Amino acid sequence: MKVTVIGGTGLIGSQVVKKLTAAGHQAVPAALSTGVDLLTGQGLDQALDGAETVVNLANSPTFDTASLDFFRTSMDNLLAAGDRAGARHQVVLSIVGVDQVPELDYYRAKALQEELLRQGPTPYSIVRVTQFFEFMDAVLSWTSDASTVRLPATPLRPMAAADVADAVAEVAGGAPLRGIRNFGGPDVFPLDELGRLTLAAHGDDRSVVVDDTAGMFAAVSGDVLVPGPDARLAPTHYRDWLRQAH
Repeated sequence: MKVTVIGGTGLIGSQVVKKLTAAGHQAVPAALSTGVDLLTGQGLDQALDGAETVVNLANSPTFDTASLDFFRTSMDNLLAAGDRAGARHQVVLSIVGVDQVPELDYYRAKALQEELLRQGPTPYSIVRVTQFFEFMDAVLSWTSDASTVRLPATPLRPMAAADVADAVAEVAGGAPLRGIRNFGGPDVFPLDELGRLTLAAHGDDRSVVVDDTAGMFAAVSGDVLVPGPDARLAPTHYRDWLRQAH
């Protein structure tokens, strides 16, 4: 089966391409670097020619209100191109709880992307995952100074990028879900504890202070970013991943 992976050269996409290829599929990466522009539509018809499944891993270059336009335009173009190509399955990577945090522009944009997919002409699957281990350093940098990192105690169930790629490849290789499948990591942590674990692994002696107004996750209420009991749990534990990464 030919699978076109939009964003197929990135952190998740490159691994998805490898996993689908290993499973016997013809997985083709598509990205700006391969001549495919989601916003103009350039190169889309060629990239999707003969594809039975389209996996959309493209991400907005910004996390502000401009992300709404990015996902609206890119989804309109991709769904239309998929329809022209006769694709039978459109897969999108999204975020657990994305429709529960309207205060965040980026989450509203991803929720819009999901809705456009649901309304589109092709049978679909939405793969919702939790925050990536690989993004923790960036999260810490948002609200840190020379001595302190301020973080809210938001509960998260993060996963390794490799496990995210497994989840996407599993869904892409199967029949359309016509709905959502949730995935999460094996452990739930408050964000401040994740911060302490991460700093310790780096040998960073800064202290973590709980501040429920700090950073993007301050807008999150309760445990809406923790998947429910229906979620499939990935095998990689954060502490193990940290040891291997350092």
